[in-house]
Amino acid sequence: TKPALYYYFQNKEQILLECYRAGIASIEGLLEEGRLEDGTGLERVKTYLRVYATAIVSHDFGRCVAMLDDSELSPAARREVRSLKRRIDASIRGYIEDGIADGSIGGCNPKLAAFAAAGAINWIGTWYRPEGDLKGEEIAAGFAELLTHGLAKRNGAAARNGPRATTVAKGK
Repeated sequence: TKPALYYYFQNKEQILLECYRAGIASIEGLLEEGRLEDGTGLERVKTYLRVYATAIVSHDFGRCVAMLDDSELSPAARREVRSLKRRIDASIRGYIEDGIADGSIGGCNPKLAAFAAAGAINWIGTWYRPEGDLKGEEIAAGFAELLTHGLAKRNGAAARNGPRATTVAKGK
């Protein structure tokens, strides 16, 4: 009931902030279980994105993280939420940088790549419906595959001229 809820929380903002904290804790807990220390940078990015997307589709608090508009929060709450978001960003950016360093990810701007990947994953929270045709794990795996495919280092003509160059060169 509303009176019981407000016994524990002072206002709606505090409820929202606690939901956000719980969402970040849930995502970080799943990521800790995700064996992110194994493999190349690209493999770790793929695992990270799959786990992050799984949190969005399988946990209400994960969806809260993706959908929260922090512009409606007080300045202090907004600073906290943005600090929590930066932790997620720093993690994925670090894995992208690792992949560039180990050669599994082609040269790119890690900040832009992290923003693009996180934005795509976060958008799942706006359209995903558990009763829909695609299951959460299918979506998580599919997004991780699509997003990391774009980061993967390419060899030969594709690396020099873009992905269409090999198709055109082969006469397709």
